[in-house]
Amino acid sequence: MLKQNPISSFRQGFFYPFRAFRFIRKHPRLYTYILIPFSINLGVFSLTIFYGLGFFFDLASRYVPQGDAWYWFLLNYLLMAVAILVTLVLVFFTFTVVGSLIASPFNDILSERTEELLTGKTSDEPFVLKTFFTDSAQVLLVESKKIGVFLIGMLLLFSLNILPIIGSLLFSILSVAWTVFFLVIEFTGYVFSRKRLAFRQQRHIIFKEFSLMAGFGIGVFCVLAIPFFQFFAIPLGVVGATLLLYDSGTLSSDSQIKG
Repeated sequence: MLKQNPISSFRQGFFYPFRAFRFIRKHPRLYTYILIPFSINLGVFSLTIFYGLGFFFDLASRYVPQGDAWYWFLLNYLLMAVAILVTLVLVFFTFTVVGSLIASPFNDILSERTEELLTGKTSDEPFVLKTFFTDSAQVLLVESKKIGVFLIGMLLLFSLNILPIIGSLLFSILSVAWTVFFLVIEFTGYVFSRKRLAFRQQRHIIFKEFSLMAGFGIGVFCVLAIPFFQFFAIPLGVVGATLLLYDSGTLSSDSQIKG
């Protein structure tokens, strides 16, 4: 059980995505459940970059006046920088949302196999392709609902920008907080769904270990914010959340579930 002061708990939670990297490296059998969604997400990432930059450059060539003077070249370079920045921001959210949705059936298996390695209890159920597709459809449905709630929340927060200065500041702070909360819900959800926990029970566990969970969510957020590390953020989040819940006693005891 993890019982520490809030600062130590936050710090420990922050490093769980990085602990997940070491755990995966020690257990190569987990690679199988990472490579397929990794390849899919790499394709999503590459297409988003390609079409995103192409879209902004096309807009610039159509609507920005052209000329031979030096300031036109400067304007074009500034627009190119803005296009790259905006594309990277869009890629961040697209990769987080779309990547998690596509990889969700594999993430569920990855979390389950991680739990088996932690507890030493293996599943007696054989792999059946038909069952996999049925379970995947259920996981995708749940995942779509969570992502829908996340996007609605972001749209509501975006409306704060109508307020001058203070609105933009509030949006920046609250959108990060909302994203971190979503990441915690997203990655712990694979374990909680196997435990058949209602969302009320999930919230109870998350807020009971608030500092630990907040540290974990910000840790995943930081991995997502580092260019090219986004590729590894999803499996690290899944394995990291499973390790975190195991260490906090959720996987080894029912004491927190019955709260």
